[in-house]
Formats: sequence, C-alpha cells, structure tokens
Amino acid sequence: MADRVTVIGWDGSPLTAAGRGALGAATLVAGAAHHLALPEVPPGAERIRLGSVALAARRIAGHRGTAVVLADGDPGFFGVVRTLRAPEFGLEVEVVPAVSSVAAAFARAGMPWDDAQVVVAHRRTLRRAVNVCRAHTKVAVLTSPGAGPAELGLLMEGVHRTFVICEELGTEREQVHVVTSDKAADHAWRDPNVVIVIGGTTGAAPAPEGGGWIAGRDPATGPRGWVLPDAQYGDGAPLGEGETDLLRAAQLARLGPRVGDLVWDIGCGSGAFATEAARAGAAVIAVDRDLAACMRSDAAARKFGVQLQIVHGAAPHVLENLPEPDVVRVGGGGAAVVNAVADRRPQRIVTHAATRDAAELVGRDLTEHGYQVECALLQSVELDTRAWTETERNVAFLLSGVLPERAP
Repeated sequence: MADRVTVIGWDGSPLTAAGRGALGAATLVAGAAHHLALPEVPPGAERIRLGSVALAARRIAGHRGTAVVLADGDPGFFGVVRTLRAPEFGLEVEVVPAVSSVAAAFARAGMPWDDAQVVVAHRRTLRRAVNVCRAHTKVAVLTSPGAGPAELGLLMEGVHRTFVICEELGTEREQVHVVTSDKAADHAWRDPNVVIVIGGTTGAAPAPEGGGWIAGRDPATGPRGWVLPDAQYGDGAPLGEGETDLLRAAQLARLGPRVGDLVWDIGCGSGAFATEAARAGAAVIAVDRDLAACMRSDAAARKFGVQLQIVHGAAPHVLENLPEPDVVRVGGGGAAVVNAVADRRPQRIVTHAATRDAAELVGRDLTEHGYQVECALLQSVELDTRAWTETERNVAFLLSGVLPERAP
C-alpha cells in the first residue's frame, strides 16, 4: 500500500506550498495529461494517466512509496476523493483543495451561487441533468465529452434559457461565452467546460435580505403542503372532476415525481397537479387542448414560482414530439390517450375514471402494455364543520400502472 496519498486540486493558479511539497516528494503521480505536464512533477516519478479513477486507485494501493493524485478544482466536490476513499482500496487520503470549477464559473459570471442547483452530465445522466435545467432557474452543469453545451441545448428544445459557458477555466485558453440555449448546438465547445443555465419564471417570493439559509432551492418557498386546497387554483372557478385536492394527493403519491424526472400532465386543467409536481422539484410539461386551461396553468406556475413548459394541443397527436417522460398523469382523453402514453414506456402512469367500465377498459390497456395495474375506488366527503353536514361528495376510480422493467 502507498505510504501516503495526497490529492491536490488545481485551478490554474500556482500550487500552494503544501501542494508543491507533496508533489515534490511523490514517487507516483496520477492525473490528466495537462497535470502530468506540470513542471513540479518529479522526473523520476511513475506517471498514471487518469481515466478510470477506480483503476488508478488499485494501482496506488499496490504502490510502495508516496502517491499524489492531481485533479481539477476541488477534488472533494464531485471529484476523485469519493472513489479514492472507498473501503475496498484502504487508502488514507489527504486533500489539498483548490477553487472548484463551479465556484470559478460563477465568479467569472459575477453571480452568487448559493441558490444554484449543481449537476453532473455524463452520457448516462444527461437527460436527468437537462430535466433539472428545465425545472430550476439557476443550474451549474459539470459537463463531459458527449454531454456538453450542444447536447444540453438540443435536449432543451421548447424551453428558453441562457447559457454561460466557461471553457478551460484557469488555463491560458480560458474563454467565457453567453448564448441562448437554442444557439448552443451551433458551436463546437472545448472540454473541459462548465455551463451555467439561467432563466425561467422567477420565484413567488423575493430572495431574503442577506441571502438564504440552505444551498439550492429553499424548501420553505411557498405555502406548506404537498397538495394545496382547490381554492388556490383556477382564479375562483371550480376545478374539473379529476382535479380535487384529495385525488391529486393520491395521484402524486402513486407517481412520486422527484428532482431529475420529467412529468407529463395531460389535460392539465387549472394547472394544479402540474404545479404541485413542479414544487416537488420535477420538470413538468403541461398539455391541454383548451387555451384557457393553458393560461390558467401558466398563471398557477407564476403564482407559486415554478417552471412549467405548457403545450397547447390535443392529445395524443401533440405528444409525438415531446421528450420522453418518466411519469405521466392523464387527466383527460380516456383510453386512447392512455394507450398512446403507454407506447412511450414511462415508469409510471396514473389516471382516473368515473365508472367501473371505463376503469376496466383503461386497466386492460395498461396490462397489455406490460404494466402492473392497481385500481382503487376513492370517495371523499366534504363536511361543514359548523353543522357537520355534507357539502360535497366526490367519487372516482384511481388507476395506476408501474412498468416493472423501469421500476422503481
């Protein structure tokens, strides 16, 4: 096992005395090509070009001597330290940090970043990173080859954002560009780069004086409750039969929208469900053939400071060009729309029916598409607590389908 492993962060500035001392004593140095070319790397040290951190960790664990790993930015922030400290390698790690690339990018942009979401985009996580950019007004994206600014821009079609693209931070080739998301695919960008994605509807409440108390989005923004009373939506007009707060609560519980998900809300009506899914951190596309419903949904999103992409058109045809969803609520359109949604293979689908025959038809369609189907008859009775008399009664069949191959 290596006698000592020091991880040195590098942000383009001269190494600290601690960093120079550790590097000068190293008998093994691992890093990217530009790290290994640093003049401080001892000529006689064994050099490992850092590709797979796990493979490098195994080499280091078997090395007799002093090892140094060089990494860009802060190696403890989405960096190599997590892998090197994994129990299977048995390495004791000392870290000499530098300014993280995210902090450097926001500094170049002259912006605060305690309220930003930070995501890593690889080929396997690109779609989820894009969904975070759809759902939030300020996101820093740590990119990788094949999952860079151009790919982000292409996948954000239909959503307008501004990209601040910081190329090769801390080097002589550093450049900062500001482009709109629809223009990002028109350029070839140099790696490594960080993309700051900003724009969208501003929050319902202004930022507190002196800043917030938690990194990222403040969970206390807006009224308390996963599902809000019906009176909060529709500008005083009654909501549709599939939009009552208790039914929405059951639908949200079955779908479980979360950060990184893309939700379709088909037949969005007042925008109540779409808004509540967005308050959970998911990206949401709200669809309705009624222009007035689209306008109500937009008003609800603005009222509660969430991001909705609103699509005016009739399902199922309007769904053809939408990006792939993770979970879907079908609030209108019946079996034909459920059928079209199931063809897209989301993880979960939820809908409702007014009669048992209609519920059975939808349930059979979902089963034929390979979904595990559950159905429950929900009944809610509103009481006037002054006289304890019934004021309203709602009955609906709640259907949900889970695709086993894509669970959870």
